[in-house]
Amino acid sequence: MSTVPESQPVSVEAYLDGELRAKHKHEYVNGVVYQMAGATNAHNRIATNSIVSLGPQLRGQPCQVFNSDTKLRVKRVRATRFYYPDCFVVCHPNPSHDTFQDQPVVIIEVISESTRRTDEQEKCDAYLSLPSLQVYVLVEQSSFSAVVYRRADGDFLREVYSGLSSVIPLSEIKCQLPLAELYENVVLTSLVKEVDESFSLQS
Repeated sequence: MSTVPESQPVSVEAYLDGELRAKHKHEYVNGVVYQMAGATNAHNRIATNSIVSLGPQLRGQPCQVFNSDTKLRVKRVRATRFYYPDCFVVCHPNPSHDTFQDQPVVIIEVISESTRRTDEQEKCDAYLSLPSLQVYVLVEQSSFSAVVYRRADGDFLREVYSGLSSVIPLSEIKCQLPLAELYENVVLTSLVKEVDESFSLQS
């Protein structure tokens, strides 16, 4: 989701401590704390659908699915970041007392026009730097489509899936993600805009 700067640079320790008491979630990028903005119903439904789809498939496996209430740490030599992905899967979880995870295998972000730059550039760069990551999925709100970055031969290849009949294979975690399940009960944001504009013209 898009974020709004809230405070001056703080330490990682102060950020983590503050999040335990905060009324709203915040992300952390190289010492700067950002308050997270709200999301549309379509965004939340797609994010929830991804968790509902993957959860049953992961039963009996060592991998676990997490929602956007769990932070993901991207630790670099000179800088640390903490994000709240919409959905992600971890096969080697951190200790239960931690408030974040370090080793995602699959990350899913639901994008909109307000979050596109962050999800496609800043977060993409950060996520793809994680040694554990195998798949990064960017799901659209305005069309039945998703872009997938999949690790292959030490690099990431870009894949595009379109249409409700498409299925994103996730052999890395022995799962699959049908777009029909991702978009179940979802009204695309572009359609909502068209309906609103049509209503305004008739008024």
